[in-house]
Amino acid sequence: MTRPIFDAHCHIIDPRFPLVANNGYLPDPFSAADYLASVEPLGIQGGAVVSGSFQALDQSYLLAALQYLGPTFVGVTQVPAEIGDTELLQLDAAGVRAVRFNLKRGGSEHIEQLERMAARVYELAGWHVELYVDARELADLAPVLRHLPAASIDHLGLSRDGLPELLRLAEAGVRIKACGFGRVDFDVVPALRDIEAANPHALMFGTDLPSTRAPRPFAASDIELIGEALGAEALERALWRNAWAFYRC
Repeated sequence: MTRPIFDAHCHIIDPRFPLVANNGYLPDPFSAADYLASVEPLGIQGGAVVSGSFQALDQSYLLAALQYLGPTFVGVTQVPAEIGDTELLQLDAAGVRAVRFNLKRGGSEHIEQLERMAARVYELAGWHVELYVDARELADLAPVLRHLPAASIDHLGLSRDGLPELLRLAEAGVRIKACGFGRVDFDVVPALRDIEAANPHALMFGTDLPSTRAPRPFAASDIELIGEALGAEALERALWRNAWAFYRC
C-alpha cells in the first residue's frame, strides 16, 4: 500500500480567474486536474493549495480549486487587512486555513499587518499565518514570530545564512515546509535532520508544484531525500501527520 502523503505546499494556476503579472512574470496554466495527474503516482491524499504572488488577493480561483480537489485539501490565501469577519468565516467554511505573507515576491498584505492579522484570524477561525521569506530576514522578524499563535515558513527558509535563526524558530514552535529544494542554497539532508531534532512536529512536506520560477522543479526523488534524512517515524510525521494536524483536516 502506498504511504499517505499530505502535500503542504502546491499551487493551482487557472487562467479562468484573475492573474496579476509579478515583475512581468505570469505562470503557465496548471489546473487542479493537472495537479492531480502529476501527483497520482505519489500517493498524495490531501494538501494545501497556496496563493501565489500572481494571484494577489483573488479568492475565486482558490474556492474553485478546493471544490474540485475535495475535502482533504485546504487553502492558504492572501487577504487584505480590512477583510470583514463574515468573509473570513465564509472562506473558512470553504476550507481555507491560513493567510500567507509573501515577503519574497509580494502580492500579499504588508508585513506591518502580520502581528495584528495573525491574532485576528486565529481568534476568529483558528487560522495560522505562512511566510515566504528569506531566512536571512528572520532575525528581525523573530521577536514577532515567536509570539504568534501559529506560523509556518516556506521552502526551508531558502538561505544557508538564515538556518541558525530558522532552527531557533522551529524550537519555539514555528513549522517549516520541506519543499522547494531546488530553491535553497544548502544541502537539504543535514538541514532536515537539524529541524527534526529541534522540533519533531515542525517539518511538513510539500511538492511546490508546479515549481514556478524554481531553478530546479520538484522531483519524486525529493521525497527520497527526506527519507534519507529521517527515520521511518519522523518521515511519516513529515509526509503526513504534522501537516494533517496543523491544517486541522
